[in-house]
Amino acid sequence: MARKLRLWQFIVMNDHLALAAEFPATDATQWRQLVDAALKGADFDKRLVSKTYDGLRIEPLYPRAVGTTAIAAREPAAAWSVMQRADHPDPKAANAQALHDLENGATGLTLVMTGSVGAYGFGLDGSEAAFRQSLDGVWLDAVPIELDLSTQTKEAGLNLAAVVKSLGVAPAATQIRFGHDPLGLMARAGVMPRPWHETVTLLNSIVDRLASQGFSGPFAVADGRSVHAAGGSEAQELAFVLGNAVAYLRTFEQGGIALDAARKLIFFRLAADADQFVTIAKFRALRKLWARVEQACGLTPQPAFVSAETAWRMMTQRDADVNMLRTTIAVAAAGLGGADAIAVLPHTAALGLPDRLARRIARNTQIILLEESHLAKVSDPAAGSGGIEALTAQLCAAAWPLFQEIEAAGGAADAIAQGVIQKKVAATRAAHQAAVARRKEALIGTSDYPNLGERRGAVLDVAPSATMDTVATPAFEPLPRIRLAEPFETMRDKSDSMLAKSGARPKVFLATLGKLSDFTARAMFAKNFYEAGGIEAITSDGYKDQAAMIAAFKASGTKLACLCGSDTAYAEQAVDAAKALTEAGAVVHLAGRPGELETALKIVGVNTFIYVGCDVLSTLQGSYDNLVTP
Repeated sequence: MARKLRLWQFIVMNDHLALAAEFPATDATQWRQLVDAALKGADFDKRLVSKTYDGLRIEPLYPRAVGTTAIAAREPAAAWSVMQRADHPDPKAANAQALHDLENGATGLTLVMTGSVGAYGFGLDGSEAAFRQSLDGVWLDAVPIELDLSTQTKEAGLNLAAVVKSLGVAPAATQIRFGHDPLGLMARAGVMPRPWHETVTLLNSIVDRLASQGFSGPFAVADGRSVHAAGGSEAQELAFVLGNAVAYLRTFEQGGIALDAARKLIFFRLAADADQFVTIAKFRALRKLWARVEQACGLTPQPAFVSAETAWRMMTQRDADVNMLRTTIAVAAAGLGGADAIAVLPHTAALGLPDRLARRIARNTQIILLEESHLAKVSDPAAGSGGIEALTAQLCAAAWPLFQEIEAAGGAADAIAQGVIQKKVAATRAAHQAAVARRKEALIGTSDYPNLGERRGAVLDVAPSATMDTVATPAFEPLPRIRLAEPFETMRDKSDSMLAKSGARPKVFLATLGKLSDFTARAMFAKNFYEAGGIEAITSDGYKDQAAMIAAFKASGTKLACLCGSDTAYAEQAVDAAKALTEAGAVVHLAGRPGELETALKIVGVNTFIYVGCDVLSTLQGSYDNLVTP
């Protein structure tokens, strides 16, 4: 024991020792000189500087940020609320799920209504009976509740209040975030159900009725998930929620509520995705932006309540287990960014209504990060980090002018009706989709490293209902909801359908040239390339000569062939091999850039080249046109 004590004393007394103290100090100039030497004349910005979809620069190296202070968010060392979604359309089943979740680590419930922004095919109907059944046995004065409302369930908050009253629970003792968001639903649907001044009157009426019963709120939410799910950028999401929050602030002031009290009636909800540094910065930036609004209102800034949900657009149906990694990163980022409550989409959410195992994993993702990784123990751990501080500042600088555009258009309602934010989101969505199509934005298990033999994740046998408040003829541009993986999944579904009908998938013959060591790299690239679209690759260890390769192609039963080999093998054999394959009836592709051989290859019929950075999606779709007879 004495020896252990002395060792502990040694560690404590010497904890001031600086790591790498024996090395000479260096500065950014010396580092840059070494980098430039390594780049050998290549452009520094093109090679080492990346940009977000808002055009924000991400440098390869940052010094420590000086003169910064922590951003006020959760109480110091306080855990965020572990919210579990209750979205089973059968209230009794939803109740069983909710009780199980609360008994096993969840600390709050997000009640998802059918047709809401967060209703991914499922949800409660918002009736008093549904709440009474789904919350049976839940201690409403101890469990935080967050509502995710829709246009058709706008009375849900009042219905929940009626259940609270009937159970004899004091409204003041509850922690219910009612979540009215008419602006978010309006942008999602592309229609304003009634003139905005009537919506203002209706919202104030609902708030008055709830407040008069003793509920403290918050009653309205500025929700950015619809922008994120539509492919929007971080700055666009921030500007959207800021504009909506200011509109709700004006609404409550118009209803006779002082600004200091009105701001407490509003909370925020953001999407958290697997781009961890940008997500951390986004949550931090929101608080700084809202503080600026408070100051402009003559108020001393106070920490707003910020809720998070892991992002829908990053979820995949294929290799759904990878979604566990995505959501883990997203939760960590939101927690480190200061979120007060986080809900995790179960990893099978894109496949259907998640089962108990998927819900357990979603719940435990948060519990492990809180109880084992202790992510909530340090307040604003990103404070002083050069990279995160720079990104936070850039996001604030990018979001504020967009918010000003919303205000200049007449406020959030008018800006949405004019399509101010939707047009910008559409441009960013197109950029996302182009990056995914070229695999610059990789989707592991879907666009990259697919597994044609994977087993689909299990979900509950419950049919989905309408997923959103959509209308047949929108009055203005709506915010669509996308998943970035969908175009690849569509082709995988087509492949599965062909397998089910005919017993075989569409195939590509990998025409390998040279020795195994010559073609392995490009053959593996080609296999992953085609199988991302469900086109099965026919591989081999090589062929002794061209005749053997042509015979194997004819026996493969496919019309598509892809040449795979080294640059040396291409120079010696590619043109002749392509000509022979074409004469054998093949549509011929080549793995790699053709270089000086391009003209000669095109003469013999090779017009498609697959390589890193090419448009994978259009190439695969074109391949189906060649493989599938109309």
